[in-house]
Amino acid sequence: MTKLSVQKRGIAASPGIAIGKAFVLRDELPAINRVSISAEQVETELGRLCLGLDKTGEQLRKLRESTAAKMGEEQAKIFDAHLLLLQDPELIGGFEGQIKDSHQNAESAVQDTTEGFAAIFASLDDEYMRERASDIRDIGSRLIKNIAGVNTVSLAEIEEEVVVLAHDLTPSDTAQLNSYVLGFAAEIGGRTSHSAIMARSLDLPAVVGGGTILEVVAEGDLVIVDGFTGDLIINPNDETLRAYTERRDAYLQERETLRQLISAESNTQDGVHIELAANIGTPKDAVKAMENGADAIGLYRTEFLYMDRTEMPTEEEQFEAYRAVAQTMKGRPVIIRTLDIGGDKELPYLQLPHEANPFLGYRAIRLCLDQTDLFKRQLRAILRASAFGELLIMFPMISNLQELRAAKALLHEARQELSDANIAFDSELKVGMMVEIPSAAILADVFAKEVDFFSIGTNDLVQYTLAVDRMNEKIAPLYQPFHPAILRLIKSVADAAKNNGIFAGMCGEMAGDPVAMPLLVGLGLTELSMSAPSILPARKALQQINYAEAKVWAEEALTLATAEEVREFVLSKLGQLTQ
Repeated sequence: MTKLSVQKRGIAASPGIAIGKAFVLRDELPAINRVSISAEQVETELGRLCLGLDKTGEQLRKLRESTAAKMGEEQAKIFDAHLLLLQDPELIGGFEGQIKDSHQNAESAVQDTTEGFAAIFASLDDEYMRERASDIRDIGSRLIKNIAGVNTVSLAEIEEEVVVLAHDLTPSDTAQLNSYVLGFAAEIGGRTSHSAIMARSLDLPAVVGGGTILEVVAEGDLVIVDGFTGDLIINPNDETLRAYTERRDAYLQERETLRQLISAESNTQDGVHIELAANIGTPKDAVKAMENGADAIGLYRTEFLYMDRTEMPTEEEQFEAYRAVAQTMKGRPVIIRTLDIGGDKELPYLQLPHEANPFLGYRAIRLCLDQTDLFKRQLRAILRASAFGELLIMFPMISNLQELRAAKALLHEARQELSDANIAFDSELKVGMMVEIPSAAILADVFAKEVDFFSIGTNDLVQYTLAVDRMNEKIAPLYQPFHPAILRLIKSVADAAKNNGIFAGMCGEMAGDPVAMPLLVGLGLTELSMSAPSILPARKALQQINYAEAKVWAEEALTLATAEEVREFVLSKLGQLTQ
């Protein structure tokens, strides 16, 4: 009997196409028997909790070791964060309080406490912080099973090629995936969830946020995971299976072909060089950038050094991270963005006030200029690391000249402090700024006289210019990088840079879009920074662009009235009638 074909749409979390038999992970919590315990039973339940905590800690330490060996230290730090949570006095106190004061048994005490903490994180505005709720639930689930004496399913024991389907793949689950796992799909999660991040590290096709997958799939069903579109197809018909098999094979062949471009020059067809750089968040990401032939690091997001921890990173910790990236890049430029955190990315140890409109609030350079000790610690660390490679420093969310001058003044103080202490640094280190606020783009000719480079952050520039919350699905169609207003702002920034002898680049998502590339090159940008896997496809696309033609296309695009007209115009010029 032919099985019914079902298609679901989720979030494309990691590129690639996986085709294989379904391994359905129904790793559910045991039924929790909620028992109201007597005063005499409190010590017994506290003892069960203590034993569960010990066993959970031992499991997490083993997972950390295996993850470090398999994926490297950066991914293993996920379990450092889990171990810190497991030792958190507030969390432990919550467990014990539920047992002592509410007379709950250990399992229900853990469930209620972890769900309460997870709900707090899930309610935050920032997507990254919301995803940390799954980490808390992961720890709670493991602890409950250990208290109850329930064995967990081990994905490491899979011995045939499969596609894993689950309600959620926790970091613990993802760390256990072995070479038999072709890809995975989960009912919940986002692109910044740890499972998605780890999938990209493992180079596994993945779809998350797929909804009610487990209601329509059975063990052994044939499934297709499309990590490009977010599609999940269960029991495809012969025609669909054939088409996806061809797409998968073509993609794998294309990846091999692109590998030949790793050492190639990033030049247009007529010989104009455009620097293709990588966006990174950790030192390990710099290794990936080199493996993908990056000319530089165009954006090092330093805020990841501050997350998933209970205290501020020291100057020494930051110095080691920045030096590691500088040394990995072997003399290639590395642009380090100073701390871009605040209202929408909450750090418990900073105790930032809750804000009704965090994207317009106390964040990034505004926070750093207010908390100068925090800022100068980072500036000194960057300066010290500049002795080990070509580092550039970049200030985020600059909206007026006073902010830029205040940031440069603090950088000057940090330089003076290192000089007085006879600590080496690059005295010629270049200083730039993000252009992500319309006021900065409009006044680019003024700012250009006081910096060495611009980097356009299109993610926020589009959001602020068009008054569109890029996280709001209801108005997603209004988020338009090809909007003529955005193109005009990019052009004004590029012109101001050229007229003042500095360079202008871009580090937003638009920089990695092959359709946008001829426009960005034609508008005058000389550096494009993107995710590491996008570099080789971008290099191939760049080699097919004629710079002289691109300038003409850009001028014509600037006369068009809508984003749709701009996109259709470029596609027609590229000979691509469909997206």
